[in-house]
Amino acid sequence: MDVSQLRRLVSESERIVFFGGAGTSTESGIPDFRSQSGLFKTVRGTEHSPEEMLSHRFFMEHPEEFYRFYREKMIYPDAKPNAGHLALAELERTGKLKAVVTQNIDGLHQKAGSRNVLELHGSVHRNHCMACGAFYALDDWFGSPETVPRCAECGGIVKPDVVLYGEKLDDRVFRAAEEAIADADMLIVAGTSLSVYPANGLIRYYKGDRLVLMNKTATRFDDSADVLVREPFSLVMRELVGRD
Repeated sequence: MDVSQLRRLVSESERIVFFGGAGTSTESGIPDFRSQSGLFKTVRGTEHSPEEMLSHRFFMEHPEEFYRFYREKMIYPDAKPNAGHLALAELERTGKLKAVVTQNIDGLHQKAGSRNVLELHGSVHRNHCMACGAFYALDDWFGSPETVPRCAECGGIVKPDVVLYGEKLDDRVFRAAEEAIADADMLIVAGTSLSVYPANGLIRYYKGDRLVLMNKTATRFDDSADVLVREPFSLVMRELVGRD
C-alpha cells in the first residue's frame, strides 16, 4: 500500500466522499454478510434463510420470529467505532470530507463523530410505531422482555427504520448520496462487495479520477479504480490521516 500516494490525493482534494459497507464495521465486532465468515454464510440449517427473515413479507407475517433473529444477529449495542470510523470523522473536521454514504445500520459513524452521514439502509437506532408513528430509540425497547416491541401509546407494533428486502430505499437519502458522489473530486469506497442493488449503482455517478477502492476481495468495479487497496479499512484510514 502506497500511503504517500493516498495522502497526496487527499491533499489535492477538497470534496471527498466516503462510501462504505459492512466490511467497515467488522473490526468493531459486527459481522458482514457475504464473506466466508459473514452472516449469510454462517446462519444455515434453519427453516428460513437470513435473506428471507430480513424481508418485509417475513416481518409482517412472522414478527416474533423476525425479532428473535433481528435481536440476536443484527443489533450490537456495545459495538464501538474502530480507528477507521474515527479517522473519517477527523477528515470531516478538516473540511475535506463532505459526506459519508453508508450501507450500514449500526450508527458507528455517528458515534465516531461524523455529522453528514447518509444511511442508505436506515438505522437500528430509529424505530417507529406502525400504527401511530411514535418514535422509539433502540434503548427504549431493546431491553424489554417482550419479543415484539409494542407502542406505549397505542399498542401497535414498533418497526425498526431499516430497509428490509422487498422495501424501497428512502428516495431523499438516495438522491442526496447521488448528488454528493456526483460532486466529489475524490471517492473512497471501502468494505463493500458492490453487489447490492441499487446502492452499487451509486459509484457510476462519480466522474473524477481519484477513485479509491478498498476491499479485501475483488469487486466488479476494480478495473475502474485509480487506486486499489486490499489492506484493512481501519489501518488504511488511520495512516491516511496520520493517526497513531
